[in-house]
Amino acid sequence: MRRDNRRVPGLHLPRLPGVVLLGGLLAAPLAASAAQAPAPTAAPPRSSTPSSSTPSSSTPSDPGPDDPSLPQAADEPATVETTAPAPEPLTRPTPPADTLPKAVVDEPSTPASEPPPPADGPKDPNQPPGYADGFHFGSYGRVIAGGDATGRPGRDADIVARGSRLDESNYAELELRREDYWKKTGAYTRIVATAAFANPFFHYNGQFAAAVALRNLYIEETGLGAKGLSIWAGSRMYRGDDIYLLNFWPLDNLNTIGGGLGYAFGDGQRTSIRVHAGLNQPTDPYYRQSVMRSPAHNQFGDTEVRLLDRQKLISSAKLTHLWPLSGTGGVKGIVYGEFHYVPGGQREVEDKLYEDVPKDAGFVAGGQLTLFTGERSTYLTATGRFAYGLAAYGEFNAPRQLRPDRKTTGAYEMMLTLSGNWERGPFAVMAGGYYRQFRNASKSLDFDDVNEGIIIARPTVWFGEKAGLSLEGSFQAQQRGVTFESAPGVFKPVLGTVGRAGIIPFVTPGGRGHFQRPHIYLMYVFTARDSAARSLYASDDVYARRKIDHLIGVGAEWWFGSTSYFRD
Repeated sequence: MRRDNRRVPGLHLPRLPGVVLLGGLLAAPLAASAAQAPAPTAAPPRSSTPSSSTPSSSTPSDPGPDDPSLPQAADEPATVETTAPAPEPLTRPTPPADTLPKAVVDEPSTPASEPPPPADGPKDPNQPPGYADGFHFGSYGRVIAGGDATGRPGRDADIVARGSRLDESNYAELELRREDYWKKTGAYTRIVATAAFANPFFHYNGQFAAAVALRNLYIEETGLGAKGLSIWAGSRMYRGDDIYLLNFWPLDNLNTIGGGLGYAFGDGQRTSIRVHAGLNQPTDPYYRQSVMRSPAHNQFGDTEVRLLDRQKLISSAKLTHLWPLSGTGGVKGIVYGEFHYVPGGQREVEDKLYEDVPKDAGFVAGGQLTLFTGERSTYLTATGRFAYGLAAYGEFNAPRQLRPDRKTTGAYEMMLTLSGNWERGPFAVMAGGYYRQFRNASKSLDFDDVNEGIIIARPTVWFGEKAGLSLEGSFQAQQRGVTFESAPGVFKPVLGTVGRAGIIPFVTPGGRGHFQRPHIYLMYVFTARDSAARSLYASDDVYARRKIDHLIGVGAEWWFGSTSYFRD
């Protein structure tokens, strides 16, 4: 089989269905301002789930794709709240231990200046956490044990960048945060620290070493200076709504070290604007190069000098508005954008021979529209996103296949998604899909240039409140920018297809609902791939030889009380 890099005709993928998936929404006002302003008459579903990741926010469940044509890894799943829960009651802050006792004096009531004491009774673990409540613990996690019919360990069998989450690897986040109300200023603060753990775990390989990442370490202040104003700084997963079945955030999913501010205003604070800027420096020669040089004043040995040492600036802006409809339903609209920039520099190509590295830039423009009923997490979400130049490669991937001037001009990524969820009685259907097109900066087509898409659906039936059965089916297709010789002298585009079907019985203490957790489940997944899909793997890879695969496993998934999966 010979490959011919001649230009490939346009890909004609199957149309994605009109009803599909996306992880919920988040337009409820901040608890701080909710205590001071009337609540909106309706609020959208709330998203709560790295893969792969968001991260944070996001990572990913894996460090990130090696293929520069792939988007950034997502992380984990999302719960969706279709009604805006009332702000959680807040506790009065406790004075320091060294404060002298004072006589109790009746003061005039100031309803907006101090939170009321907490109410008695149980709290739903999937409700958004309130402010000024002291210390909190939250977590997301999934642990899976399984393998194929031959005893080999399970692995990702998708050919598209974002496929079914059933064969995602083990991943967990542990979050500790401190929340306070400051009576002097009427402000609230939230300090968040989130540690993430990825495969492999000690109990699997016996190695006392862990893949650990710090996904959140930031402080956010709300109501300091103006009602509805929030300010934050630190390291943060910064993202919006996700597609649970595909385990990714299609519009906004940044992992950033920087700061930002938000402002909610209007009737019921149904309009909000958020801006942010942050820096990163992926470990790649595109961003930095070290060389060995003699120390100052002829000292012994060599010392390392960073010749090329540049960071990437990523800034974002997001405008959100909620339109209430009759009853508990509504519509949420989002306009979103990013700006990416990397400065110029200089690197060494041979001993004492240098070349200039040009500065570069890119942008993202996109939007989201969500319709929701406010009942049983029923919603429908559509997103569109276009990234150009440096931004087309994602936040952590270093650009490849550049123009002759070594810039990313001409590179782009376009993505359209549709997702949703419907529930009634003991029945529910969750579905989603996307179409994605990526082109690198090189004018000629190559293997990194991709057209791809997937449709996926998961119907579920519950048997009472404690157990249920889900079925999952998906179809995916991917075309690469190369051709293969299907017959002597006949060249066709590489267009691979994969079909997958799974059955997932589960038990849960949380009752009915696609976004109720925890779950303990069994799974069986059947995968069929055509010859073009098998050609995408190396010759000795079992996926290059197998037309059919079987995955059998047992797993657990949970999330509760984590700010990474609740939107303010």
